[in-house]
Amino acid sequence: METGSQAKVNHIGIVACSAEGAALCYRTICSEAPALLGAHAHPEISIHTPPFADYVKRLNDDDWPGVAGLMLESANKLAAIGADFLICPDNTIHKALPLIERSSPLPWLHIAQVVAREAAQRGQKKLGLTGTRWLVDSDVYPEKLSELGIDFLRPGVEERDQIDRIIMQELVYGIFRPESVAYFQAVIDQLKSGGCDAVILGCTEIPLIINQDNSPLPVLDSTRLLARAALTRAIVAP
Repeated sequence: METGSQAKVNHIGIVACSAEGAALCYRTICSEAPALLGAHAHPEISIHTPPFADYVKRLNDDDWPGVAGLMLESANKLAAIGADFLICPDNTIHKALPLIERSSPLPWLHIAQVVAREAAQRGQKKLGLTGTRWLVDSDVYPEKLSELGIDFLRPGVEERDQIDRIIMQELVYGIFRPESVAYFQAVIDQLKSGGCDAVILGCTEIPLIINQDNSPLPVLDSTRLLARAALTRAIVAP
């Protein structure tokens, strides 16, 4: 991989949903790029998102075609201003991605596929899954994990509901409470007892309160892993 002025760097389009997760993804790309591209350098990046309330309404209505429509609107706008490929720093709405992949103007990096490949490279065999109730109840991760022969474990229903509440009522607003950190740690400890050798931080806001230093299990930080995959994809040898 060539770097600096000799590299052609593609334009990253970010299909954003909630602000905190999208911001962390953006900051990660920008902060880690100089090690590859030189001082102060990072790829061209464009972000688009409709009002978060538009997504939340459709999620609450179980309207996945509506979620997909919002994603496609962002994709079309990002394509129109020159993005070369797309990422979505929101695990939950990946459930709607299959509905628009064929009609999308640009290719996507799939966050669950990025995480699954990282787990496989680390030799991890069984992963705990955390995230919103929409995400944890879905096949977004099970599908990508099964392709690589990786097992998984979901938290119990009560734990899923409480995690969802913390995400949607606290983390997306940038509210970080010690008791919520402790709750996540307790759930991850349960997943460890269930035989998991790592935990997927399957909401892009979870890494704002859980990390490798305070988790009972090794973490798969979906936000930063997606950012790094996008950075690698963006740097193209001439």
